[in-house]
Amino acid sequence: MTAPEAVATAPVLSPPELTGHDLRRDAAALARFVDAGRASLAPLPEPVDRSPGERELVRATHAAGNALRTRFLRAHIGAVYAELTDGRSRRHRLDDLLPAAAEIFPGLVPSAAELAADRSRTQSEKDGHEIGQGLFAGAVLGDREAGAHLLESMLHPTRRAEELLPEFRRTGTLELGAVRIARRGSAAELTMCRGDNLNAEDAEQVEDLETAVDLALLDPEVRVGLLRGGTMTHPRYRGRRVFSAGINLKRLHAGEIPLVGFLLRREIGYIQKLVRGLRTGDGPADTVTKPWVAAVDTFAIGGGAQLLLVFDQVIAAADAYLSLPAAQEGIVPGAANFRLGRVAGARTARQVILCGRRIHATEPEARLLIDDVVPPDEVDAAVDDALHRLDAPAVVANRHMLNLAEEPPDAFRGYMAEFAVQQAMRLYSQDVIAKIGSWVGRGA
Repeated sequence: MTAPEAVATAPVLSPPELTGHDLRRDAAALARFVDAGRASLAPLPEPVDRSPGERELVRATHAAGNALRTRFLRAHIGAVYAELTDGRSRRHRLDDLLPAAAEIFPGLVPSAAELAADRSRTQSEKDGHEIGQGLFAGAVLGDREAGAHLLESMLHPTRRAEELLPEFRRTGTLELGAVRIARRGSAAELTMCRGDNLNAEDAEQVEDLETAVDLALLDPEVRVGLLRGGTMTHPRYRGRRVFSAGINLKRLHAGEIPLVGFLLRREIGYIQKLVRGLRTGDGPADTVTKPWVAAVDTFAIGGGAQLLLVFDQVIAAADAYLSLPAAQEGIVPGAANFRLGRVAGARTARQVILCGRRIHATEPEARLLIDDVVPPDEVDAAVDDALHRLDAPAVVANRHMLNLAEEPPDAFRGYMAEFAVQQAMRLYSQDVIAKIGSWVGRGA
């Protein structure tokens, strides 16, 4: 029997008991167990070359490690978060918090080496280490104090935006890559300009959108923001504006849609900033909020439709449509499950999310999601009118109170705690892997 064959027939290690009260003792037990699991799997070949028995051993070993992580986090997440943030005196973004957790509490989250190995693989060939990240993020967000602190930390401006702010204030325009931002009068116009892929979202676009939102909120000359899709070079829609085709399925199939850098960051990063505003300090008055307009040309699919649920005014061309095909893709459509029922009603939300119903801009139900439906050649004028209407001091205070009433921060925190875990599990479920492979194979 060869070494890998012997490994494949070895029993999965039994997890140790945790004290539930002694952080250091339990952390040491967790580290030993995870290290032993890593050592037991080390002789195995790359995922693509594994036998069914070897794959099952990997799955069972990782499941046992994640089960122990979950027990540890339930017992100690408050103390762990306090240590990682010096008693919540330091503000870490989630992508900074995870490496710190890996260093201070070995085995609690995947190591840098494990994540790097998975990043080099397609989604179907990954070992699923991101599930451990989802468990950690879910535990932090599930703790009332730690979760509130993390969400508020994510509302602070990114370093990239702070570095680019002087140039934007001086020139009034920046090309960020996937997004272009330009100041026109009192408005900051954010244009998604991935013309080759219909503004399909990936980690680069999330990075650029958060930077652009930060810049619009930081610039004192800007009083209202606009998000719109640019003109396409894609052959099917060449010369037309498109709002968004949703998640980039080709990137997802290739394993290039990260849980933390994309799926979690977009929700608790720039989308949360659209709702809550930007934190510039820790005082009660250190929040900058501004009203936002979205203009939908052609379609808003998936993540594009999710975005519309947080805007103050939505303008759509009469030939546009909205859809949330996440159930067909096998994943959770961000915070749409949290918001859509409130906006459009429970029955419509189930039809859209569970059954993939499209809503065309001219349908009666569309008026629950869209404020103004106009002929395609009148979108520009309708946008100008909306920007003018929202450019008023009282709008800022009233939108803040509306958002507070409609989406209490603690309710959002609780939803995101569960979302972090559920989305992590869905990313590595076999039905998702099969679906995205099929969609990409058909050229979707």
